[in-house]
Amino acid sequence: MKILLCWLLLIPVYLSAQSAGELKFIQEVPKIYSSKDGLPNGEIEEIFTQDNTPIAKAGNQYFELKADKWKVVSSTSKSKTAPKFAIRPDSKILSSIQYKGGYAIGCEKGLYLYNNAKKLARVFPENEKYNWALRNVNALVTDSKGRLWFGADEGVGYLDGTEWKLFAGKEGLPFNRFTCAAAAPDGAVWFGTEKGVIEVKDDYFKYRASRRWLPSDKVNDITVTKNGTVWIATDKGVGSIIPVTMTFDDKAKYFTKQVEERHNRMGFIAHSHLKEQFNVNSSEVAISDNDGMYTSMYGAAQAFRYAATGDPEAKALADRSFKACKWLVDITHEKGFPARVIIPADWHEPVNEIYSVESNLRHQKSDPMWKNIYPRFPKSKDGKYMYKIDTSSDELAGHFFFYGIYYDLVAKTEEEKKAVREVVGDIMDHLIRHGYKLVDHDGKVTRWGDFSPEYFSSVYGYDQRGLNSMVMLSFLNVAKHVTGDSKYEDAAKILRDKYNYHIYALHPKEFFPPENVVPWDNNICLMSMYGLLRYETDPALLLMYRQSLESAWQHISKQKNAFWDIIYASLGNRFSELVDKKTFEDKNLFKENHLYAPNVVQHLYKPVNNPEYILENLQKVPLDLIGYTMDNRHRLDVVFDNSPLQNENMGWRTDGYALPIDERGHVRQDRDGFALLASEGDGHDEHEGTFFLLPYYMAQYHGLLGQGKEVLGK
Repeated sequence: MKILLCWLLLIPVYLSAQSAGELKFIQEVPKIYSSKDGLPNGEIEEIFTQDNTPIAKAGNQYFELKADKWKVVSSTSKSKTAPKFAIRPDSKILSSIQYKGGYAIGCEKGLYLYNNAKKLARVFPENEKYNWALRNVNALVTDSKGRLWFGADEGVGYLDGTEWKLFAGKEGLPFNRFTCAAAAPDGAVWFGTEKGVIEVKDDYFKYRASRRWLPSDKVNDITVTKNGTVWIATDKGVGSIIPVTMTFDDKAKYFTKQVEERHNRMGFIAHSHLKEQFNVNSSEVAISDNDGMYTSMYGAAQAFRYAATGDPEAKALADRSFKACKWLVDITHEKGFPARVIIPADWHEPVNEIYSVESNLRHQKSDPMWKNIYPRFPKSKDGKYMYKIDTSSDELAGHFFFYGIYYDLVAKTEEEKKAVREVVGDIMDHLIRHGYKLVDHDGKVTRWGDFSPEYFSSVYGYDQRGLNSMVMLSFLNVAKHVTGDSKYEDAAKILRDKYNYHIYALHPKEFFPPENVVPWDNNICLMSMYGLLRYETDPALLLMYRQSLESAWQHISKQKNAFWDIIYASLGNRFSELVDKKTFEDKNLFKENHLYAPNVVQHLYKPVNNPEYILENLQKVPLDLIGYTMDNRHRLDVVFDNSPLQNENMGWRTDGYALPIDERGHVRQDRDGFALLASEGDGHDEHEGTFFLLPYYMAQYHGLLGQGKEVLGK
């Protein structure tokens, strides 16, 4: 975290926003202090500032922060002393503050106002919705506008003149077990709770909990400095949340640096493992199950960056990603079969022992579809490397998504374009040669690599035929576009005319029953839609595929996922352009139902996403991409999914959308935003910045960020 803060201090602050990349916003950056930084182990009872320097109290000792270390100080002026009242309320006093010449007093049983005349009166906050007799008023504060705020069991509220504004879970309050409160200079109010801190500004609540934000969720005290830095005393140290002004370009540079320094393994991009929990300085490169997909996504990010900015570094990184992805194809047992992973032969993990025959058989007891293949990591022909097989549709979706983009936006010379044509042709020919199956070195199809008509007609594959039919038609469209070879259009026509792949594609993903709904299918679906729609030229098919896109979108639109939002918006906007060009005016389209084409054009003319959510998601992606465990099941502002076969782990905010990305455990763009209990390694893994870079540069390329706007709001 110290490295992060030092890096942020070097970022220039732009005086005006002149382009999408220079849009300014506040990035909240947490920093955690513990015994390693000079604090005692255990509870920090109070935190306050003296001459703008934070002072922490633990037991009878006070600690001052100097040069990023906490030192014991011999004397200090205490910031908080409990006032004495001539008349006491009839229950235990929990909190008190000065208010309008007197005091506001929070008690176990009620909120009281104590005026200059030494008269004590209990108050009952009420508005058109609530009438509260407050209990356990543990938090009181006045904000920069002089409004009196309280936090109690019933919720949060403030008195503005004679009017009360009250908030419970339905109004966005995340939690209600309060311990303290503090006001910020910008009008925000911060509440400490038994599980994290809550910021409320302009009647909107943000929740900061888990190790991503705090040393411990039990908060004892809060103070806010003049520059807006929030200092938080917890049971396990001190935390601070620092508001840093930055631009989207700044954030992109930061994440590119993060990827290149800690997530680049021989040109392959994946998460990294932290040998010491939460410490990125202990990072070591790791392998994922989907190095091909994640390298493809990073390569696509750099391709969009190059197209949008012309930056030669972007081209170099896109070129490197392409070569890495092509290597995955070139190294394997059969022409056109892409491996999942490539590692040196002396890799430190005993990968084939981990995936031994005995292990495979044990795995099959709980997962009968698990493939028993050995070795799962065969050696390359030169003996220098091992590569992982049993490749899935995830890998293929990543490859074909990237290759089309790279071919269009980066490959300039005939040599570069030829390399793309070769690898795309090799993969597609492998699939066609094997009846639309990925075939392993054992001569059998991989577990998730069957796109054949026979599989779709079976009891095992019928539920996947919508997604996999659409995916295969997308691959063929990319192959036709990149290679220019008509045989791929001929193959697609057979799949449509004889096996109804285009009809199946109208239902491009499963949404019921719940056990069939997995978030990575959303990723495969949207990524494949990009090639399907961008490279299709037949008006009738374009109408069907636009309808398919809308079907997929309606089931994932509430997740506030910038990558998916951008794919949908860019394809929807392209459809609008085609409509404006009269592409679908042919009266002979769908002769059997002459209303079909006009209805699709009318109802799906414009994409229905909210562009603000793209900016919001990009802004809220944390700079710290360590995978933390986050549990939001206790939140009051969550509506739980009570559908059949679901459980208490799924839910969304009361506004119907997923929790903000910086308040949930998943920061990867191929995860389920509705998961309330989530972890990405419990502090032992750091994830790659691709999950900001790809949507950011893709949005920039497609003109979806807007020009000259300030990023406002929440």
